[in-house]
Amino acid sequence: MLIQHLKLYHYPASRSARTKWMLHEVVGDAFDVENVDLYAAVQYSAEFLRVNPNHAVPVLEITWDNGAVQHMLESAAMVAFLADAFPDAGLAPSPDASPERADYLHMLHFGSTWMDMMLWQIRAHEHVLPEAERDPRTVARYRKKFREEIEPQLAARLERAPFVCGQTLTAADCIVGHAVFWARGYGLCRGEIFQRYMLLISQRPGFGAAFSDVREFVLDATQQPLSARFTG
Repeated sequence: MLIQHLKLYHYPASRSARTKWMLHEVVGDAFDVENVDLYAAVQYSAEFLRVNPNHAVPVLEITWDNGAVQHMLESAAMVAFLADAFPDAGLAPSPDASPERADYLHMLHFGSTWMDMMLWQIRAHEHVLPEAERDPRTVARYRKKFREEIEPQLAARLERAPFVCGQTLTAADCIVGHAVFWARGYGLCRGEIFQRYMLLISQRPGFGAAFSDVREFVLDATQQPLSARFTG
């Protein structure tokens, strides 16, 4: 089947920015965007829960050429899917078994799981959970792990090559680049090597388009309607 239409459910600078960046890379502006006001707790509405029972963005809605509509709910899966669905963009090694493909998948999922998990714990306990539910020990633990375990691994790669998987941008950079962007907002990944990496990827038109709404992002969620509905 062929992809007939793409639509992204999105909130600025959140994980949906990864998918938005990837969409701009592979189809330009040929997709629709529906903004979901997370802080107003729209994601907990009955209408949205029919689209995503996990009450989160992104959601990638795919309309196939036979009229079937499918929803993808995981941002890393969306990014990987789009890279393979639009091979002419050159953002993923061939799906054939190869060292390059293995390394690419490793970094794509390293960014979306290990990095993301630590960053989310920091964010949740600093700016999302009610103060009574926050645990400063969790924040300290994951800030330390990120500085001492994540940053050296990434820095070593970026010393060898400009992008996380080598000389050219891949979909893995859409995941890792977003995570580095997120980390820098929390005082992590502040070294010169990360500054150079962010300067490089931010020159991509797709990156600029994906993060053009970043000023709409609100750091502190605790004073928003979301706080009364948030379940983690």
